[in-house]
Amino acid sequence: MKGALTPQAAAELIPDGASLMVGGFMAVGTPARLIEAIVARRPRNLTLICNDAATPGKGVGKLISAGLISRLIASHIGLNPEMQAKMISGEVECELVPQGTLVERIRAGGMGLGGVLTPTGLGTEVEEGKQIVEVQGRRFLVETPLKADFALLGAWQADYVGNLRYLLTAHNFNPVMALAGATVIAEADSIVPVGVIPPDAVKTPGVLVDHLLIRPGL
Repeated sequence: MKGALTPQAAAELIPDGASLMVGGFMAVGTPARLIEAIVARRPRNLTLICNDAATPGKGVGKLISAGLISRLIASHIGLNPEMQAKMISGEVECELVPQGTLVERIRAGGMGLGGVLTPTGLGTEVEEGKQIVEVQGRRFLVETPLKADFALLGAWQADYVGNLRYLLTAHNFNPVMALAGATVIAEADSIVPVGVIPPDAVKTPGVLVDHLLIRPGL
C-alpha cells in the first residue's frame, strides 16, 4: 500500500474522463465517503463499471444524479429512474451486461485473460457485433475483459498495510475489482492493527491496495 488519504485527497486523483470500477450491490459494499468526495469535486465524463445503478441519491446513484457519468457498464438499472431517463435521452451511454458475464469480464481483466466464453446472450441482442466460436460442438460468445483506471472498494475492515476483509454480501464485486483497477482505493468501516484480521479472512491483500481512506479522527 502506498499510503493513507482523506476522501478529498483521493477524489483529487481522479481526472476527467477516468474509468471507475465501484464495488457494491445496491450500495452494499460501496465506498460511501469516497463517492461523496467525488461528487463534491465533480470530475466529468467518467466511465462507471459496477453491478447496478443503485437508486437516486444512494451509492453510485449519486454520481449519476450529479451528471458525472457519460458511460455506464452494469447488469441492471431498473431501480434508478434517473439513469433510465439519461439512457433514453442519450445523455449517458449504457451497456447492459448479464450479471455473471459482467463479473467474469472483470475477472478476466484482472487475471490478464483475453476474454471469456459464455453461451449467455446467444440468440438475443447481446450477441450483436460479437465474435462467436464453437467449442466441442457448442457455440459461445466471446466477451472481452474489463479493466479500469481506478477500482473503488468498500470493505468492513482494513489493517495498517491495506489488507481488506469484507462482511457478508459486501463480498460481491469488491474482491474481483481489486485485481482489475490500475489504482485501487479502499474505504473501510474500521482500520485495525496488523494481525487483528485473521490471515484466512483477508480477501484482498494489501499488495493490491494503493490507497486506504483514513477514518475521521485518525
